[in-house]
Amino acid sequence: MSKDVWTIVSIVIVAALSALSVAAISWGIDNHEIGFGFWIGSLLTMGIMSYLYADNPFYKFTEHLFVGVSASYWIATYYWTQIDTNLLGRLFPEKTSFLGMTIDFSRHGHEQNLWYLIPLVLGLFMLARLIPSIGWISRWSLSFVVGLYAGLRSYGYLQSNVMQQAKETFRPIIIPGDFWAGFNHLVLVVGVVSALLYFFFSKEHKGMFGTISRVGIFFLMVSFGAAFGFAVMGRISLLIGRFDFLIRASTAENGYPSIVVTVLMVAILSILAMKNKGKGEDEDELFEP
Repeated sequence: MSKDVWTIVSIVIVAALSALSVAAISWGIDNHEIGFGFWIGSLLTMGIMSYLYADNPFYKFTEHLFVGVSASYWIATYYWTQIDTNLLGRLFPEKTSFLGMTIDFSRHGHEQNLWYLIPLVLGLFMLARLIPSIGWISRWSLSFVVGLYAGLRSYGYLQSNVMQQAKETFRPIIIPGDFWAGFNHLVLVVGVVSALLYFFFSKEHKGMFGTISRVGIFFLMVSFGAAFGFAVMGRISLLIGRFDFLIRASTAENGYPSIVVTVLMVAILSILAMKNKGKGEDEDELFEP
């Protein structure tokens, strides 16, 4: 039997067993919607975590589902918050008739502004990529978006990072009655100056200049380490949230969904692994379609 067939069969088996478990174990739950949500959440969570073992059908199904749901969600969100509210609400602020249909965007309370025809045209140009013969038109829209974003981002970055950091370096180092405030200002000045000198490549880093540059390396490593640690802790907090969900879901009143899903998933992956191992395939490629 081919791997594609095994993938489909595995997903169908897990879905069927999970549905039967929900019907058999969770029948007496007062709120069936919450109980069913725990089952779905456990299945999707364990499907993503199964990638720690190997690429497998459960991970592929969960990954594709996540991408599809996310794309659909953001399309719907952008339509109702941007196209419907900001674009159509400003082009048609009153009730109008079009091809026998009544269009009413007056609920947004905007005044008519025909300048919004420009973003409408640029948006339509983006859709030209779907037609290869005129796909080059979309480059106009992309150039406008990239240029505008780069300009706005550069201005914001200059104000929030460059100018603000330069302003902070002009604070007094000696503050009567507040030693630690002055010490903090001194550390800030030393860190900024030494880091800037580290990137000064017109002079060889030797002597006093090399010593200051090495101090700059220390400040850069502390900065990079803090940023990396912040990113890791953010991911760890998400992982803790998933573990907390699995623990709360594994209760008798919910039908032990995370435990049942984990056992079934491990059993099916074990069967697939043994079947592919007999063919002499590499473990990392056991579940590749």
